[in-house]
Amino acid sequence: MPRPFQIVRLLIFSSVLFSPILACSQTEAQALAVLTFTVDFPASQPEHYSIRMPSDGAARYHSVGRLSPDSDDADSFDLDFTLAPETRQKIFELAAKAGYFQKDVDSHHKHIAFTGKKTLGYKDAQRSGESTYNYSPVPAVQELTSLMQGLSVTLEFGHRLQYDHHYQKLALDEELKRMEEQARANQLADIAAIQPILDQIIADPTVINVTRARAQKLLERADAH
Repeated sequence: MPRPFQIVRLLIFSSVLFSPILACSQTEAQALAVLTFTVDFPASQPEHYSIRMPSDGAARYHSVGRLSPDSDDADSFDLDFTLAPETRQKIFELAAKAGYFQKDVDSHHKHIAFTGKKTLGYKDAQRSGESTYNYSPVPAVQELTSLMQGLSVTLEFGHRLQYDHHYQKLALDEELKRMEEQARANQLADIAAIQPILDQIIADPTVINVTRARAQKLLERADAH
């Protein structure tokens, strides 16, 4: 049986060994900032989506909607993804310019068309804020909204491509063509966010070569930007 002084020495050694690890994890938790963007728009596709964006880049997307206008039932989609560092940096810089949404950012103009109930939120160890709006006159909020909406468009392409790859591979080429068109029109944000889905299509020998080449070009476009 260990003697009392041996137990004390063991406890001291354990505290010395593990305290830096605990301090490091606590510091990391305190340093982590999280930005969230949520949209509810029943007349659109998807009718609801949310993006959770921690400052470490381990983001998560959730949406509810119909895969196509012919679908009868709403489909839920969840995707963990990683944003390019430059996109992530831009998002948090815009949040700072917008005052971390600690004040009302909505225009409150009654004659502006409804484009969905949007909510931006921010939280870190020092501050937190949240604001809901239809349209905002704040330039940083406008730019951030456009970026997050473009990201949703990209991720929803990933949703449909994932479905087509599993259930109707012949539909992949048309979907990728539409994605190319929107990429050329600068309506997408961070194509690399769905790289794992595109990689699966590229690596699948049962997908026709033209379609695999189209997916490869989209990834190359993402690398070029």
